[in-house]
Amino acid sequence: MTFWFPGRWIGGVAMIVAPLLLVLSQLLLLQFEFFFPQQLKAFDQLPTQVTTAYSLFLAGNIFLWPAILTLAKLVGQRQPAWARWGGTLVMLGLFARTFHYGINHLAFQLVKVQNLQLATKAVADSYGAFHIVSSLSGAIMFGWAILAIGTYRSGVLSLVSSIGLGLMSALMLGVLKGASFVSIFATVGLCVALLPLGKSVLMSGPIPKVRMILSWALLILGIATLMYFFGQAG
Repeated sequence: MTFWFPGRWIGGVAMIVAPLLLVLSQLLLLQFEFFFPQQLKAFDQLPTQVTTAYSLFLAGNIFLWPAILTLAKLVGQRQPAWARWGGTLVMLGLFARTFHYGINHLAFQLVKVQNLQLATKAVADSYGAFHIVSSLSGAIMFGWAILAIGTYRSGVLSLVSSIGLGLMSALMLGVLKGASFVSIFATVGLCVALLPLGKSVLMSGPIPKVRMILSWALLILGIATLMYFFGQAG
């Protein structure tokens, strides 16, 4: 069997987990108004819910990298140019969103350690400040559309699923953006595109025995726990 990275297990599981995390995050934020003053106010009033929502989105965004690599591999078998350009732009967009969520985290901490008014003023005064990641906004917007065209032209996804994938181009970008019905539509479209494909990727090879699945699950859980406590140590 030819080796490929990240492999069908990591890639297939990521295709299923990542879209579900994104949808759930948007559902948790939908009740709040969209722009940053209201997002900071929502955090001040309901910190657990807002923190959970933003954390779920960030986790889903991180989990998307193996999903996109796997999707680009499948597309590249018949449409290599679309796979290269679409996959690269989407990956750059994932980096950009991760950067944005670092800023989100700091803004929420300002609410906690100072107050809502000072945090809102700090964000307002620095909003639009130059950073190199702002150059990747186009990658966030157009990468999904390019990759979606590749999935359809290569036959990896149906027309409906490819359109669902392309809807991610409509997902809001930037700092402290909430949810809307457009973002729900976009993330549900990602589920339509990736969940069935993730199942197909997982079923494309031999299924390991239950004992091996449990062993790997325990190992991954143990490593994740160690990484969590290591991260908390600073």
